[in-house]
Amino acid sequence: MTDRLRIALPDIVQAFSKGPAVLTEAALREILRENRKYWRLSNRETQRVFISFMLEKTKLRQFLIDLPRRPIHGYTWGEVPLMESMLQLVPGSYFSHYTAVRLHGLTEQVPKTLYLSREKQRGQDPDKAALRSYSQADIDTSFAKPDRESVNQADVLEEGVRVVLLDAVAHEGAGIMAGKVNLGGERALNLRYTNLERTLIDIAIRPIYAGGIFEVAKAFEHAQGKLSVNAMNALYRKLRPYYPHHQRIGYYLERAGYKPSLIELFRRYPMEHDFYLTHNMDKTVYNKRWRLHLPEGF
Repeated sequence: MTDRLRIALPDIVQAFSKGPAVLTEAALREILRENRKYWRLSNRETQRVFISFMLEKTKLRQFLIDLPRRPIHGYTWGEVPLMESMLQLVPGSYFSHYTAVRLHGLTEQVPKTLYLSREKQRGQDPDKAALRSYSQADIDTSFAKPDRESVNQADVLEEGVRVVLLDAVAHEGAGIMAGKVNLGGERALNLRYTNLERTLIDIAIRPIYAGGIFEVAKAFEHAQGKLSVNAMNALYRKLRPYYPHHQRIGYYLERAGYKPSLIELFRRYPMEHDFYLTHNMDKTVYNKRWRLHLPEGF
């Protein structure tokens, strides 16, 4: 530790106490650059030296979720809730799937996995929905296999949870909301997450990220009285999923007992192919009305 850092410590703490509470490496570098002259630090107090000093002598804490493809790394000033830290350190991210199901109060379970999604930049991938070229044989082959699950996940042992970071198709924030959510902690959390309509669309498409099809069906049931099926239909049109997932959504709505006039919104889409409620089913039964294969006993 240098004498200059020790002398400047009260001023440094005062500056950091003004916020923000979650910082990237770049933000720390900028704070040091802007205040170096005021704190009377020489070039010997490099960023590495500065961060090492801060971690030892102040409330600065290192934050790391060691995901295999894209680690989430940064710093917090004191204790910051995990979910808020994740959102601040992954630009453009939001909670989705089973995590959003819980945030909307659609499950009695307390999932031990946090699903964080981040939209890809436009142009990163071709617009598959625009291509929309598949045969019945393509569908049959694809859905006979197990669903592919992201490998970009890691355990956060001190929190007792697993974190999965998902890449989402770019939709310019469609169906994403922000607000305070009370999950039983000391205070409500400031979170970004999928709205109710987007959440139900997402979990119908990827039940593997929502505890499976039974949990998806329960979520549709619990959403009655809160869900706007009209808004979900409009959002579905905007999202334009590649496969005919409207057949799944319509089935879930009907199974949950929604009004026939609302279910009809999803009957209006073309049903040109047989489809599957989920991947890799063993014995199935066929729902002719929705042209949908379901697992036997569901």
